[in-house]
Amino acid sequence: MISSVGRIAPWRQTNWEWRAAGNFLGGGSGAGLLASLPFVGSTVAPALALLGIGLVGCGLLCVWLEIGRPWRALNVYRRPSSSWMTREAMLAPLVFASGAAVAWRGGAAMEWLAAGLALLYVYFQARMLQGGRGIPLWRHPRVIALVVVTGVAEGFGLGVALLAAAEPGALPAVLAWLAAAALLVRAAVLIHYRRGLAGNAPTQALALLYRQILVDRLLTAAGMIGLVAGASFAGGRWPLMAGGLAALAAGWLLKYTIVVRASFNQGFALPSLPTRGPGRAAAGVRPGY
Repeated sequence: MISSVGRIAPWRQTNWEWRAAGNFLGGGSGAGLLASLPFVGSTVAPALALLGIGLVGCGLLCVWLEIGRPWRALNVYRRPSSSWMTREAMLAPLVFASGAAVAWRGGAAMEWLAAGLALLYVYFQARMLQGGRGIPLWRHPRVIALVVVTGVAEGFGLGVALLAAAEPGALPAVLAWLAAAALLVRAAVLIHYRRGLAGNAPTQALALLYRQILVDRLLTAAGMIGLVAGASFAGGRWPLMAGGLAALAAGWLLKYTIVVRASFNQGFALPSLPTRGPGRAAAGVRPGY
């Protein structure tokens, strides 16, 4: 019985590893940074736009490196009607173009366009993850909101940290408040996501997720304290840097846990165990839950 159960219990998938996670980390943070452009001011928007598209590009590079035959990557464009990965790949050039336009010419209209395309990009990423139907932590519909709001919190936090480090006088207070608000919304969405998974995911996956959530709470609290304190009091350069980096770290660690470490498939369940000869079948088993 032990060997039989071992063959049907959930196991961690191995197709998506750190390179696949890199797409969600770089793409989410880069898109979140681009989404912050309308709130950072015209003097620093070009530099942050270049960094944002650079992070999105690094994420896509990770995916390209993961492919066994990289030059077949163009095949991703063949299924726009049914593949969120195709839609992500088709939107990426528009994200790059809008970010480059902000860096080249600037303008409020272009900043809002880049922000809108970036939010759409991270939404496509979230739908791509949710399309992994065999992984309980991926397929839950609440993961979509979690991935989107996490990317926004990462990008805004990174923007605050960079501006506080390089040019504190150019940091608008509204950006720090928006980053803190994004962290607060993200914490609420994470609680909602965790409750939706209770009893609907393998115990090993939930144990890893819950362990990471404890770390996430500490980082979120540190981020909120740093951002609010820095935005409320003059000369809060170091709290702003620490709060922004805490927001970035919280998002990266959580997404890496969901995409790689806790990505156990659903395994198999037997509604009833067959028996030889007369008599009733034994009760079913669902190992790992």
